[in-house]
Amino acid sequence: MKTLLYLQFLFSTVVCLADDIDLSPGCTNPILPGYFADPSIVQYEGKAYIYATLDPWGGETLGCWESADFKNWTFRELNWPTKAACTSPTSKEAMVWAPSVVQGTDGKFYMYVSVGSEVWVGTADHPLGPWSNLLVDQPLIPENFKPGFHMIDAEAFIDDDGQAYLYWGSGWNWINGKCWVVKLKPDMKTFDGEVRDVTPANYFEAPFMVKRHGRYFLMYSSGKTTTDTYQVHYAVGGSPLGPFAEAANSPILVSDPERNILSPGHHAVFRHEGQDIILYHRHSIPFDPEFIGRQVCIDPIQFNPVGTITKVKPSHHAPAWAEGRVEGDKTLTANASATSSSHLGKACPAYAFDNNYATRWAADEKDAWLQVDLGEEKRVRRQVIRLEYAWKSYPFIVEASPDAKDWRLVADFSSIPATGSPVLIDQPVSARYFRLIFMGDPAGPNPAVFEWNLLEK
Repeated sequence: MKTLLYLQFLFSTVVCLADDIDLSPGCTNPILPGYFADPSIVQYEGKAYIYATLDPWGGETLGCWESADFKNWTFRELNWPTKAACTSPTSKEAMVWAPSVVQGTDGKFYMYVSVGSEVWVGTADHPLGPWSNLLVDQPLIPENFKPGFHMIDAEAFIDDDGQAYLYWGSGWNWINGKCWVVKLKPDMKTFDGEVRDVTPANYFEAPFMVKRHGRYFLMYSSGKTTTDTYQVHYAVGGSPLGPFAEAANSPILVSDPERNILSPGHHAVFRHEGQDIILYHRHSIPFDPEFIGRQVCIDPIQFNPVGTITKVKPSHHAPAWAEGRVEGDKTLTANASATSSSHLGKACPAYAFDNNYATRWAADEKDAWLQVDLGEEKRVRRQVIRLEYAWKSYPFIVEASPDAKDWRLVADFSSIPATGSPVLIDQPVSARYFRLIFMGDPAGPNPAVFEWNLLEK
């Protein structure tokens, strides 16, 4: 069944189609607004922190999100890693990718991150930092450590006895992947013994170690993330150092094109409220082979005592404890309009009001506006705006009107552009119409909004 949202535009009328599987209002996967990949997570003092690659293909730093309830996430800036700080004589051009963050037995936090096709290691006393490079200005694993292979995707694992291990490795041109493991000394930066090749069948990249029921599950990704072939496999062993044998029912997380779930992979596993959860990225909707904009999702995963993992059912709804965003308690309306809508109706104005991070409104030009009609005058206490790129700048103003003719200024980000997510406007105002007017920064992105929430309470 299709849900039709009729939107009146300035110059024409279009129909925006919302599929009840993946584009319907209220879907809670993805859990983050924006394009992020290769997620890692730590939970500390009642909060969760997700670290991820900025898409497409990384940025000058990482994306970091903080939440106290797994429902409402705030984008945080980190001081490290950066491309500038993590560059050595052997570095290649690759940007900042694939963080792995763990809390050590000493209570400190350690991050292993790929920059310039090398692995760097940093430490901090708190998940938000400040972070510092454990090796001052050198990578832990240089680009030429294993010639012919890609030194990326490092993942730390701390066993029940406190011993730490590091897994890493990939191939080039989507083939020839290799996985290595080594023990780490208590300083978390020194190799303790020999580096071992533990590459299981069908391995390409993104290793992640999980211990359950006394067994060691080496999980990893294969395929090509730019298509629909990326997926999650696993192999099982009796030791963190292997050997590992791929399970008969591997892979366990794969694409489902009919439900717009494409190329799930490069994941982490964590526990929350007694559940094992897989945290992973998959392609944004609609899939565009020219734009790699992956998004972060969560689903339950089950490890069985017999040494298997039940196949994961990727969904458009996160577990119940991740549903019910505060900003979802908003004025719902289908009467939204804009100067334009990109992607042939797949980025309609109504998608900025549907409480779904899989959808967004996006304009075709730099100068654009987005307007909403509440149907009658209402008192809006707070506005919560989730722009397309939390780390980019957007010059715009917010206006309100009783009749869509006489407008008054509510908030002004024209001279100091808005950044971050969410952008909060705590300016109570009574009006029927509200609009965002974007100023068209030539160096910035086109206007696009994942969610614009108008809160009455």
